[in-house]
Amino acid sequence: MQDTLIHSKGNPHQSSAAIDELDSPLLPGLPDDVAKYCLALVPRSSFPAMGGVCKRWRSFIQSKDFLTERKIAGMLEEWLYVLTMDSEGKESHWEVLDGLGQRHKLLPPMPGPEKVGFGITVLNGKLLVLAGYSVLNGTALASADVYQYDSCLNSWSKLADLNVARYDFACAEVNGVVYVVGGHGAEGESLSTAEVYDPDTDKWTLIESLRRPRWGCFACGLNGKLYVLGGRSSFTIGNSRYVDVYNPEKRTWCEMKNGRVMVTAHAVLGKKLFCMEWKNQRKLAIFSPDNDSWKMVPVPLMGSTSIGFRFGTLDGKLLLFSVEGDPGYHTLLYDPDAAPGSEWRTSDMKPSGLCLCSVTIKA
Repeated sequence: MQDTLIHSKGNPHQSSAAIDELDSPLLPGLPDDVAKYCLALVPRSSFPAMGGVCKRWRSFIQSKDFLTERKIAGMLEEWLYVLTMDSEGKESHWEVLDGLGQRHKLLPPMPGPEKVGFGITVLNGKLLVLAGYSVLNGTALASADVYQYDSCLNSWSKLADLNVARYDFACAEVNGVVYVVGGHGAEGESLSTAEVYDPDTDKWTLIESLRRPRWGCFACGLNGKLYVLGGRSSFTIGNSRYVDVYNPEKRTWCEMKNGRVMVTAHAVLGKKLFCMEWKNQRKLAIFSPDNDSWKMVPVPLMGSTSIGFRFGTLDGKLLLFSVEGDPGYHTLLYDPDAAPGSEWRTSDMKPSGLCLCSVTIKA
């Protein structure tokens, strides 16, 4: 304490209140390990208020340790973050649904100009919105911007830029890092470049490129590997059926030839990938990476006769949101762990507008 006081006298710009806050315990009278456990028991809806109590609480809530404590305490809650479009197709916003389908709030607007062709993924309990392009004064500009939404503090922040500005690309989280692959570049050229983001250093690093340029594709992480599917390639006529697979341990790409084409919706549930193709929108295509095989599951007509869906996942179940905008539709729910014959049912959970995309965040 004497050292702190001497230091503060020598640094008149540092207030005693700031020093006290940095040195103070998380909860007075309790060891920090016990205090961390106590804070982890607070309901998720109160996180933003907790972040305003003091810097130490805010720092803890933003850390990986907080999610670890929540997991140990059995308090992790899954919320669905949905980017929705109004019925007139003019305005979009992010909204939040909990496990009961209750709408909690709207996210604050993302910084920067409005974009299309961007990518989204989740890293360490935070939503990342990557790159894309915007139109300013009639000119389309590709972006390298990356923004992060902290679901615990309900706030946006900017991360390091990509090395290559791009849009209509694939991105996914694998083993605690984020990969972006392919897309179109600043001049509209098709890209084969790929890069990886390390959250510990806030840095993007270029990795081995794809064997061919690819755009309009999507990616997912399965069994510790990055899978890139769908979209188009400059080396194929029409849509690409190739699957590019990146092994982070070997830092090399390989390819399979049994992918899906013209995929309109996709989601990872458990250790499997669920897809829907434009040519067959009343069937789920389910990919198992253990044996590189696909299984087709018919989509029933209950709830909605729609032939267009967007996917969401919550509590180990797949949600199929209609894209036709009929206010009377019911969301379809597929439970892969249900008894045979009872996998499908309807759900009242749905966003306020048309679902453009969604992510699930545990916190």
